[in-house]
Amino acid sequence: MILTAATAVQHHLLFSDLGLDPVALDLGFFQIKWYSLAYISGILLGWWYLLKLLAAPGAPMARRHADDLVFYVTLGIILGGRIGYVLFYAPEMLASPMKVLRLWDGGMSFHGGVIGTSIALILFARKNGLNWLRIHDYVACVVPFGLFFGRLANFVNGELWGKPSNVAWAIVFPRTGDDVARHPSQLYEAGLEGVLLFALLWFAFWRTKARYDPGKLVGLFVLGYGVARFVVEFFREPDSQLVGFAERTGLHMGQWLCVPMILGGAYLVATAAGRRQRIEPIAGGESVA
Repeated sequence: MILTAATAVQHHLLFSDLGLDPVALDLGFFQIKWYSLAYISGILLGWWYLLKLLAAPGAPMARRHADDLVFYVTLGIILGGRIGYVLFYAPEMLASPMKVLRLWDGGMSFHGGVIGTSIALILFARKNGLNWLRIHDYVACVVPFGLFFGRLANFVNGELWGKPSNVAWAIVFPRTGDDVARHPSQLYEAGLEGVLLFALLWFAFWRTKARYDPGKLVGLFVLGYGVARFVVEFFREPDSQLVGFAERTGLHMGQWLCVPMILGGAYLVATAAGRRQRIEPIAGGESVA
């Protein structure tokens, strides 16, 4: 083991050599962390891209709805992500409720964020008399921005590292407590969940008529994310508190949570054509068959 560790240090990149710091700006009395900037950047860039999508024919809502939508989605992401993390990954935190509120300590679940965002979108649609499934389609197209920045922030923080590996690009992460080189699984996820998934949805929206089939775009997103996350988990270490769970079940918690996503996404895509309807633009103009 000592020889293996020494070999890893000698032939692989040390995370400490990258010069990365979780804190983007330190004013002494106040710190801005990259993780916070990742959330802010994802929301702002997603908002900008959403306006581009709404400018295309057949939009499910008007420009005036976008501002309120961002507020609903942001609440859904934060509340759903935190509650999901506590329930799925750290239920012991329920014994100390104040820890649940300490968002700055980290701990957000994407699967919980999806549930929270979906609930927020349903409430938003009902309040405004809009088609909730078509709104889901448009929001799904912008989510990869947040996933990309979030995974990059995970990498900068040196957290959620991968399993031991001897590949040329393996990295020795200091927070693991050993000198073993590991897969930079955070970057794998940034590429698959961020770049590749965005490209898939971009093509489906702009080069096909998927946006006229309610549920197809969100189905592609859920299916694509589920498959990507399920695969990457084979290269990623399970959360420390869930190592026993992974050993007993044969899969990580994240993989089990992806199973219903994959099934649900496949169902939405397969049945989307049957929900096709004549789209009457909210902002006026000709209807789209």
